[in-house]
Amino acid sequence: MRWWAASLRVAATVLRRIVAIVALLTAWEVLPRAGVVDRVFLPPFSEVIDEWWALFISGDIWANTEASLTRAGAGFTLAIAIALPLGLLIGWFRQLAELLNPLLELFRNTAPLALLPVFVLILGIGESSKIGIVTYGCVWPILLNTVSGVNNVDPLLIKSARSMGLSSPRLFQKVILPAAVPTVFTGIRLAGAYAILILIAAELVGAKAGLGYLINYAQSNFDIPEMYAGIITISVIGLGINYLLLTLERRFSRWRVTPEV
Repeated sequence: MRWWAASLRVAATVLRRIVAIVALLTAWEVLPRAGVVDRVFLPPFSEVIDEWWALFISGDIWANTEASLTRAGAGFTLAIAIALPLGLLIGWFRQLAELLNPLLELFRNTAPLALLPVFVLILGIGESSKIGIVTYGCVWPILLNTVSGVNNVDPLLIKSARSMGLSSPRLFQKVILPAAVPTVFTGIRLAGAYAILILIAAELVGAKAGLGYLINYAQSNFDIPEMYAGIITISVIGLGINYLLLTLERRFSRWRVTPEV
C-alpha cells in the first residue's frame, strides 16, 4: 500500500502544479469562442497551437529559436564569466568592495534597454550589440547575488573553520564557496530569465531572425496567431531554462538539507 500512497501524493502534487495552467488555457480557448473577448485580437488557444505546428513543420520556429538561443546563450555565458569571479572578489575583499560600490550602484540602476542605442552605436546593429546588451543585463543579478552570498556566510562557520587552522584560500574553497552557492544560483536563475527578456526586446530593433523578430514581423502583418505562437515559444523556453538551472543548483548544493514539499 505504500507505493499506492506515494503515487497518490505524486499525482496530487502534479495536479496542484498544473491546475492553474489548465484553467488559463481553458479560459483562453473558451472566452474568444464565446465572444467575451474579440477573437481577432485573442484567437482561441487551439488556433494558436495550429499556427505553431505549421511554423514547426516549415522550420521557421526552429530557425528563429536557434538564432535567439545562440545570442542569449552567448550573452549569458559571458555574464557568468565576468560577474562570478568579480562578485567573489568583491565579496571577499572589503577594500575592493568599498572602491567599486559607488560605480556598481550607478550602473546597476541603469536599465539595460535604456542603453540599447549606446550598444548599437558602439557595436553596430548586428550580433555584437545584441549579445552585448544581454551580457550587460545578466551581469548585475549574478554579480550582486554573488557578493551577497559571500558576505552573508554564517560567521560561526568562518570562526569554526579558522579555529581548525584553515588558511584563507582553503577557508574560501571549503566554507565560503559552498555556503554561497544557493544565493549565487538565485542570481544565475534571474539572469537566465533576463537573458531571454532583454534579447527579445533587442531583437525588435534591426534583427533579421530570432523570436523577437518573428513576433514583431507577425504583429506588423497582423498575423495574430503567429504572434502568439512566438510568445508561447518564449514562455516555454524560459520555463525550461529555469528548471535546468534549478537542477544544476540541486546538483551543486546536495549538502543542503531541504524539507520535503
